[in-house]
Amino acid sequence: MKSIEQIAAELQGYDPQALSAQAVNDFLARLVEPVTDTEELPLLQTLDRVLAQDVISPVSVPPHDNSAMDGYAFAGHQLRADAPLTLQSVGTALAGKAWVGQVGPGQCVRIMTGAIMPAGLDTVVPQEFVQQSGEAITIPAGLLQTGDNRRFKGEDVMQGQPALRAGTRLSPAALGLAASLGVPTVTVHRRLKVAYFSTGDEILSLGEAPREGAVYDSNRYTVFGLLTRLGIEVLDYGVVGDEPQKLEATFRRAAAEADAIITSGGVSVGEADHTKTMMKQLGDVAFWRIAMRPGRPMAVGRITSGTRPCVLFGLPGNPVAVMVTFLAFVRPALLKMMGCQAAPSPLLRARSLEPMRKKPGRTEYQRGIVSTKADGALQVRTTGNQGSGVLSSMVQANGLIVLHHGQGNVAVGEEVDVMMFDGVI
Repeated sequence: MKSIEQIAAELQGYDPQALSAQAVNDFLARLVEPVTDTEELPLLQTLDRVLAQDVISPVSVPPHDNSAMDGYAFAGHQLRADAPLTLQSVGTALAGKAWVGQVGPGQCVRIMTGAIMPAGLDTVVPQEFVQQSGEAITIPAGLLQTGDNRRFKGEDVMQGQPALRAGTRLSPAALGLAASLGVPTVTVHRRLKVAYFSTGDEILSLGEAPREGAVYDSNRYTVFGLLTRLGIEVLDYGVVGDEPQKLEATFRRAAAEADAIITSGGVSVGEADHTKTMMKQLGDVAFWRIAMRPGRPMAVGRITSGTRPCVLFGLPGNPVAVMVTFLAFVRPALLKMMGCQAAPSPLLRARSLEPMRKKPGRTEYQRGIVSTKADGALQVRTTGNQGSGVLSSMVQANGLIVLHHGQGNVAVGEEVDVMMFDGVI
């Protein structure tokens, strides 16, 4: 396992006092490793869990060539581009059982969606496209090509081939695919455990009486929601005041019980804070000033209790900064720890409805509201006040406008990248 110093040495231009957003993600990708413990679970208990083994298909899907339409099956070589085709129906093929019989030239079989294609037939005309006269049908010229509306055996999944790869996060569609193979259980990585607590004497828990200079703890609830959406087991340690003994005991307990620790507050550069002191004392930790807005201060590293290292994410204290740093950095790192190998979600492009001031040399995440124009194009505006304490703006927004490190001012109508919230928070 590499130390913080060794990881930093691998990153070109590493500067903990002015670290780019990309460098943060590069660093974290080297710091974290997937959990290795696995468990076999019934399929209905695995939504959003991460596969630890490939799912090899025991069957082909579909198991036979079959019809994609209600219509009439026939041999496609009889089609002519310049003339209609008249065929005589000699039976009906239903889904769930094979049709028994012979089909000769000039004949067809009425067929239902999903029914096995009778031997020698390779094309289906939808029933609404034919002219019918008794048991005879006529197909207009130029309507079809040979092979139309036929599903091939194994065109979805072929027997003996991987249907789902290890590292796949099991979506509703993935559950359906596994079920279509007749697979009752799958092997997944165990659920990640993340301990979380807020720090500072100025933080009030819900139910406490207000007092001058104190604020209620919102960060525990936003982080709880973000972690729960990832399917993580959350260990909530509440609020820990600025008392060295309590901080040490909480860090040691968290490191013993969890795979990762998330804290908020107490990591600002130059801040005389017991939290920073305790992080340094108990672990291998780096303190960063990230070239970003909002966010900037962040601590990362490992704390060891016994023989097992626990990854540490020390986030800033401002409510919006906590959510932004989580989405930009912590979430991708936790997904890797969960064993997930999916590509990151793509950023959407939308045209700005307003000018935005931006200095090159840092990444800015502005809260945005994306909407659709009459012509279908995406457009975005900010929520207004972008202060890092304006948590209501995160409720109003449906995405973060990502203004990249080298980017300057944005003009009205200029396209910008947006990290959408849907499915994330």
